Amino acid sequence: MRVVIVGAGEVGYNIAKFLTYEGIEVIIIDRDGERLRKISEELDIAVVEGEGSDPSVFKVAGAKNADLLIAVTNSDETNMIACLLGKALFGITRRIARIRNPDYFFNKELLGKNYLDIDPAINPEFETSNAIIKLLEVPFATEVIEFEGGKILVAGLKIPKNSIAVNKDLRTLRNLLNKNFVVGVIKRYEDIIVPRGEDIIKEGDILYIPLKKDEFLEISQGLGITGYTTKKVMILGGGRIGYYIAKSLEDKIEVKIIEKNEEKCQFLSKHLNKALILYGDGTDKQLLVEENIKDMDAYIAVSGNDEINIMASLLAKKLGAKKVIALVNKTEYISLAYELGIQSVLSPRLLTASIILRYLRKGDILSLTAIAENKVEIMEILGSYRSSITNKALKDIKFPKNTVIGTIVRGGEIIIPTGEDVIKEGDKLIVFVLKESVKDVEKLLT
Repeated sequence: MRVVIVGAGEVGYNIAKFLTYEGIEVIIIDRDGERLRKISEELDIAVVEGEGSDPSVFKVAGAKNADLLIAVTNSDETNMIACLLGKALFGITRRIARIRNPDYFFNKELLGKNYLDIDPAINPEFETSNAIIKLLEVPFATEVIEFEGGKILVAGLKIPKNSIAVNKDLRTLRNLLNKNFVVGVIKRYEDIIVPRGEDIIKEGDILYIPLKKDEFLEISQGLGITGYTTKKVMILGGGRIGYYIAKSLEDKIEVKIIEKNEEKCQFLSKHLNKALILYGDGTDKQLLVEENIKDMDAYIAVSGNDEINIMASLLAKKLGAKKVIALVNKTEYISLAYELGIQSVLSPRLLTASIILRYLRKGDILSLTAIAENKVEIMEILGSYRSSITNKALKDIKFPKNTVIGTIVRGGEIIIPTGEDVIKEGDKLIVFVLKESVKDVEKLLT
């Protein structure tokens, strides 16, 4: 497989890193020669310096032999032109683009088959706002991923100091909670652990558990994690992400937005009906106290500045906000933000890379989501007549190492698997896979 990536920023770099790790041929186009040089040295891939909208640059990159084009520059127009060139001049069959401008992104005719034929177009701000809204629906989780139309959730549950799980192994924990469940992975600071029954749980561990939606409150409370419903939210940042979140929530719960740009405040006031718009600084302690930060179920920092988002979230937590969510673009800040005590950290760039990767997987993979800073993939796999896993018991299938079968979904029934369970045609498996084993899982399915 040959992939051309237009744009060598954080998203393009992460996608290239994932693809080269799996042995896929990658060529990156960007006009920043110094950035390309660093990527070429680190990843040992082909790079072409030039504009992503220049046909001659595409020709040098060998676009005619490419199977996939991924356009992720900071310019929507460049990304769209790149996809148009890929389609019209070089016959690239699949084109994916990052499109930020809502006037473009929501214009399905423009992006549809009769015109640009971009499949899919990805809007990082829109995807990030949706991820935050899911977190607010399960506010006691660090991450939330939905399967089966929301019937199954995989959520990250951070173990507090007073939890009965601390210093217990997984087998003992299941007995204490009197509940059958599978822990897909454990995130311990920057380490990822593929758990076994004898593994000991530590304070601060994040357990990723697939469960029915209505079981999460019971499990979280059993682990000593306080469950509650989100009723009041304060948002720092009135940009697109803050606007999308407020627009989705303002008819359901109380929403306040703090924004220090007067023009953005005017836009928000004009386009939002019920949200309260506050012209001010979200890191101003006096303002937060006056606006009753202690009564907020969530404080969401989505300004354009990572450092401000982290510091504001820590201040809001100190002043009594039940949950803090911070937007962090720099990947090197993500682990730091968690270590400082921020419950949920989201990166639009990593989220975009994760969404793009799901379109590159082989075999009977219905969906894919990366978690734990993109170190783990959760695959939704279909048991089909083509697959080597169908009509076999789990104990007889040689799944690659670093792989955990979380649940089996059969005709609406959710099965917590044991070695005796047989995979039948039409079953859906939710599988946790570390990056290094993804290719082996794909081979098993093809």
